[in-house]
Amino acid sequence: MVDVADTLTIPENLSENADARPGSAIMRPVEIVAAALVAFIIGVLLLGVVSRYVFALPFVWVDEVASIAFIWLAMLGAAIAVDRNEHLRLTLFVGMMPTRLREFVETLALTAVAAFLAAMVDPAIEYAVEESYVTSAALNIPVSWRVSALAVGIVLMALLTLRYLFKTARLVDIAAAALVVGGFGLAFWLLGPTLKGLGYYNILIFLIGVVAACLVAGVPIAFCFGLGTLAFLAFSTNVPIIVMVGRMDEGMSSLILLSVPIFVLLGCILDATGMGKAIVDFLASLLGHVRAGMSYVLLGSLYLVSGISGSKVSDMATVAPALFPEMKRRGYKPKDLIALLSTGAAMADTVPPSIVLIVLGSVAGVSIAGLFNAGFVIAGVLLVALAGLARWKAAAEDMKGVRRAPLAVIGKVALVAAPALVLPFIIRAAVGGGVATATEVSTIAVLYALVIGIVLYGGIGPRKFYAMLVETAALSGAILMILGTALAMAWALTQTGFARDLAGFMAHLPGGWLSFMAVSIVVFMILGCVLEGLPAIVLLAPLMFPIAKSLGINDVHYAMVVVTAMNIGLMAPPIGIGFYIACKIGNVSPDEAMGAIWPYLIALLVGLVVIALVPGLSTWVL
Repeated sequence: MVDVADTLTIPENLSENADARPGSAIMRPVEIVAAALVAFIIGVLLLGVVSRYVFALPFVWVDEVASIAFIWLAMLGAAIAVDRNEHLRLTLFVGMMPTRLREFVETLALTAVAAFLAAMVDPAIEYAVEESYVTSAALNIPVSWRVSALAVGIVLMALLTLRYLFKTARLVDIAAAALVVGGFGLAFWLLGPTLKGLGYYNILIFLIGVVAACLVAGVPIAFCFGLGTLAFLAFSTNVPIIVMVGRMDEGMSSLILLSVPIFVLLGCILDATGMGKAIVDFLASLLGHVRAGMSYVLLGSLYLVSGISGSKVSDMATVAPALFPEMKRRGYKPKDLIALLSTGAAMADTVPPSIVLIVLGSVAGVSIAGLFNAGFVIAGVLLVALAGLARWKAAAEDMKGVRRAPLAVIGKVALVAAPALVLPFIIRAAVGGGVATATEVSTIAVLYALVIGIVLYGGIGPRKFYAMLVETAALSGAILMILGTALAMAWALTQTGFARDLAGFMAHLPGGWLSFMAVSIVVFMILGCVLEGLPAIVLLAPLMFPIAKSLGINDVHYAMVVVTAMNIGLMAPPIGIGFYIACKIGNVSPDEAMGAIWPYLIALLVGLVVIALVPGLSTWVL
């Protein structure tokens, strides 16, 4: 797959990425179908919104049709991501290896992925056959029409992985890797009777040991979870693998998740039309003349742009090129710019429409409206903490030649930025006020951004729009594949009784809810470092949220704490994935930026402690 600095699991400048990383020619028909599915889902959901709110005549089949299209989009998108090498993986350890060893380990990782997919083909087909006896409620068709996507996607990914393996690896490495993977499989099978009697030690062996080994070897994160769960079920339990396919289906099929690809496309439109840059220019005209003003502009831009794109990576890719040249002229060091950019993006991840909040609401059963309402306030607390540090560090800023922008210029820039500025508040008001769901709002936001972007900010050509649709499908498939395998792993953990015992242990920690909150912060920061946000949320949310509720902690308050902790871990070197993405966007060496980021991370930690100790910051808007 690809290096972590090249892989973006949450939207970046997708239109550029689509042109820079084209897929193979044999995948063109799949890409066409996937792009059509993205457009079809948006069209169907818009039809449902119009019929419900304009004509008061809801079509009961809309959700079912969208659900069928969605699972096909997820699996075809995941296959496109395999073809384009866009599945997220951790390459920190692989990158440290000598060249020859690295080549073998990369071959081993691909072989492990191929083995997982090959093992899942038969259960996926069996699952589709079983579901053919069930009829859907609205369309009255076999459910197999929907779940067949899993089998098709798995077969397609297996073929693409094998094609890539034999195209890039040495035959001797492939043979050796096959022996290693097969040897471990045979050893676990022979030890099966012993393993089934080990109880919780199997969690340590498979769901921690196998997953960790796969992460170190550079196996894409989605397949790390898949391999660990498959090995756990196959060698230490009597649970048929078809059950794992069902849990993957459940993890990828929630209607709430329909908004994920639509917000991905929204971030794409934001980049392509320049709506984000208009917001940056407006804030620069207001604050650019004051000391630390450009830092305020950067942080404020991340705050506001995040409300449009739903993505911290898209935020960074939009803001950095617009502000870094002027900030460097004023004496900012590149390493300080990266520190401010990465921690600012971490701050902004609770600003709706955050994809992390949408996924969290789906897997933990927390109100999306509540999360969206609280997210603005929590991000504001972190914004104040970072702005205070930026002001203190700007004492030596070179303000020579800096002038306040004339009112006429501010007015002109404000007029250009106004249509973009209102979008995040429309999203927040519609979802937070209960007027529409996050999915409905996402479709309206895409239509609004398309119309406004084309009319006021410059059009998007058909070729560019098609590339954006394909990249949206690939990125959504990569995200949803992680969610599917992570939910299967979380289910396996729950079935062992581990969740029940963990709840009992955590509920009786000395210090009550404060101790539990402190432990949660540490756990989510560590997982944020290693796994990135979405898999960490899917793995632990079903386990931790019931414990928090039993201790009297409000769901929304706890969500704000864990998301913030996770994002701090995401940006913390030397492992934090988001930190390396920020370095790539800013074209700064990670080694150079690593020392500068710690004061900003400490500022975020101070903000996090305040958020954890003052529940009212999260709950007063509920």
